[in-house]
Amino acid sequence: MDTGIRTDRIEKVREIVSGLLERIPDSEFRNEGYVHMFGVAQACVLLAMIREEDVELAACAGYLHDIATYMTGDSIEHARRGAEMAAGILQETGLFEDKEIEKICSAIRCHSDKKMTHGPLEEILKDADVMQHCLYDPGYVSKKEKDRYKKLRKELGIKK
Repeated sequence: MDTGIRTDRIEKVREIVSGLLERIPDSEFRNEGYVHMFGVAQACVLLAMIREEDVELAACAGYLHDIATYMTGDSIEHARRGAEMAAGILQETGLFEDKEIEKICSAIRCHSDKKMTHGPLEEILKDADVMQHCLYDPGYVSKKEKDRYKKLRKELGIKK
């Protein structure tokens, strides 16, 4: 079945992220990066399908959203720094138009601001980030993610 999705672009970003994560010497931190970034990318795909948004851009934003944290070991201003790193990575592939890169990078830049509402791709990435955190540890929801998680559960029809 042809979905119209260019999986070559998603696969290229996934390969790049995997290669970058492989460079992390601390195996526990490296594994955390895989679980989180790949989990967020999958949640982005699911939410983009449900919300009828661009699945490719959502997946790529998910794979790259915490790239600054995992490449530097520092989460200070990781959203802004990650957007800058992602722009370079995406440009280097030669597979994305400038407007697509800007959409992905905007989502990455905004993903830590869970209280604000932004555009559709930004909201997908924020919600996917929350979803992955809560799926990883279903017994804990951070205060800053509580309202967003509650709305997300309602949207997905999750009662308990």
